[in-house]
Amino acid sequence: MTKYWFTALIILLNSLAAAAEELDILVVGLFADKAVVEVNGERHLLKVGKSTPEGIKLIAANSSEAVLEIKGERQTFPLGDRISTQFSPPPEQPQVSLWPTDGMYLTTGTVNGYTVDFLVDTGAFSVALNAATAERLGIDFYRGEQVGVRTASGTGFGYKVTLDYVQIDDIKVYNVGAVVLDGPEPSTALLGMTFLGQLDIEHNGERLDLRQKY
Repeated sequence: MTKYWFTALIILLNSLAAAAEELDILVVGLFADKAVVEVNGERHLLKVGKSTPEGIKLIAANSSEAVLEIKGERQTFPLGDRISTQFSPPPEQPQVSLWPTDGMYLTTGTVNGYTVDFLVDTGAFSVALNAATAERLGIDFYRGEQVGVRTASGTGFGYKVTLDYVQIDDIKVYNVGAVVLDGPEPSTALLGMTFLGQLDIEHNGERLDLRQKY
């Protein structure tokens, strides 16, 4: 008897979970770049780019229709249009938290599959590597466009390249622009804004949180 009660309990819990994930979505108001969206009877006024607590995002809106992003897919809703859907919330964004070492944020990542030590530098426009690091990574940087650069030693030359990907723990960004300096600088590769600009960056006290966007 205990076995049957346990089985019945599992079935009940699964049914409740499925019901909780099923959403009834109705567009009840439309304005320029705004929409009133009703989800399971609860109304939300959304501006373009904002989401309901369930993760339903308003992409565009005018007086006749709204474009909503649901489970990563975009759908167009005229006023009064209703949809019922099995909904699962979007996955959590990969996040890396860093603490300073002598005032600097240092981390180890990979470039094109090779390990690289980085200094996080929000003041650097681009990821920057020295020539020895680029050669170790197999990057033929001399084929890149030559550009003038400013270093701690003065001005010099670098070469623009595109890295297949840069990865820090679970954060992975593809086709990252970089500059290779023809010399020993920077001694530690700079993790600049061609990578960081594609993340959400947040300071929490001394801790620096990097979070990948979707």
